[in-house]
Amino acid sequence: MSVLLAETASDHGLKRSLSALNLTTLGIGAVIGAGIFVLTGQAAAQYAGPAIVISFMISGLACLFAGLCYAEFASMIPISGSAYTYAYATMGEFVAWIIGWDLILEYLFAASTVAVGWSGYVVSFLKDFGIVIPAQFTAAFGSVLVDTPELGWKLVTPELTKSLAGSGIAIGNLPHLTGILNLPAMFIIGATTLLLLIGIKESAKFNNIMVIIKVFVILLFIGIGFMFVNKANWHPFIPENTGVWGHYGWSGIFRGAAVIFFAYIGFDAVSTAAQEAKNPKRDMPIGILGSLGISTILYIMVAIVLTGIVSYTFLNVSDPIAVGVNAMGKGLFWLRPIIKIAAIAGLSSVVLVMLLGQPRIFFSMSKDGLLPPIFSKVHSRFKTPYVSTLITGFVALVLAGILPINILGELVSIGTLLAFAIVCIGIIILRVKRPDLERTFKTPLVPLVPILGAGICIAQMVSLPWETWARLIVWMALGFVIYFAYGIRKSKIRNGL
Repeated sequence: MSVLLAETASDHGLKRSLSALNLTTLGIGAVIGAGIFVLTGQAAAQYAGPAIVISFMISGLACLFAGLCYAEFASMIPISGSAYTYAYATMGEFVAWIIGWDLILEYLFAASTVAVGWSGYVVSFLKDFGIVIPAQFTAAFGSVLVDTPELGWKLVTPELTKSLAGSGIAIGNLPHLTGILNLPAMFIIGATTLLLLIGIKESAKFNNIMVIIKVFVILLFIGIGFMFVNKANWHPFIPENTGVWGHYGWSGIFRGAAVIFFAYIGFDAVSTAAQEAKNPKRDMPIGILGSLGISTILYIMVAIVLTGIVSYTFLNVSDPIAVGVNAMGKGLFWLRPIIKIAAIAGLSSVVLVMLLGQPRIFFSMSKDGLLPPIFSKVHSRFKTPYVSTLITGFVALVLAGILPINILGELVSIGTLLAFAIVCIGIIILRVKRPDLERTFKTPLVPLVPILGAGICIAQMVSLPWETWARLIVWMALGFVIYFAYGIRKSKIRNGL
């Protein structure tokens, strides 16, 4: 802890240029994006139905508890690295490596997930103007798509098959094709990576503009959408469980909460920018809790309106808000491009924040010796971690091009939940080990709040599919190999550096 606190006063090479407002909009930029524009519809269609509203409340409550813990840590240890740094300070290097490696999974896959959603909205927007990108170049490698009568080319899923069957359409009779690469998703990753290389201040300005646009249009969608709500679409509010755990019913609500938890990753991203904040001890709690509160309210309102406009069975698409706007009828055709532009802007800012956060975690791990020194190289002119930014951008670009959004989203959710649980536990440990430390912000009701935060996060992890756990275990096994082969030998703390 003494080493970390000393580092906060040192010249670490990164430029301090972010205000409390920048940090809050940075958080909103990450939170208000994939959750509203992509995952709301998919989680409703596959898991919870209209009760996805309850899923958002459960996830929001867990985030409130975790956010309070994050705020205490961020005000006390304002260093890049987020949960990785907090775990290092409280539970030691090995646990820090686990959470740092987990955060790599979280941010890399988050950027790729959102890029896939961005692709869906761009394709839909261009189609309104008669510009059609071949469907095989807008889908994951090997995925199967069908040309539906009303929605166009859509990914084949059990929910889509069931919906079409209810309309008397046999999915086997529709034109099929196989995905090759999602080129629009790869494009946005590449463009955002180049912007981040230029500098944090320029990136923050771009993000602020995107946030203003998308929040305004989301409020517009909520206000107009309420007039087109068909209450019949809310019945049954909690669809009857199909006999499979997590597929509707209360188990579906909890699985939906776990899947959409990815949408709340934003305030975690705020903490990764701590070393670039002007006054981190004051501004970090404002940025974390402010962005979380605003975003949660907007999520719940959009979920209510969207599932009221369109039956949840038709929302398993990468652009559910666009489907909702289309369902309002031709009289609101003027709103379609506005909503889609906002979604494109909103998802762009999420990709930016995710790709901003990951290199700074690499930066902290490299400074500690757990990764090679090249990951902490700072550009002489732009003052950004340019090597790790390029590496992050390239890997995210490949993932966005070849993997489907459901696999990406579930991996991000389990990674986020694990990070939040460890941060909550860390608050309890540090209160016992170092009660003397200065805390400009204190988590209330310790240990109750951290216990509730960790407990809800772990419960949601348990509700995720076994396949997601298997992928996490494989990822962690790879991380252990790297740690014991390199990190443990090069650790600066272990070597007294």
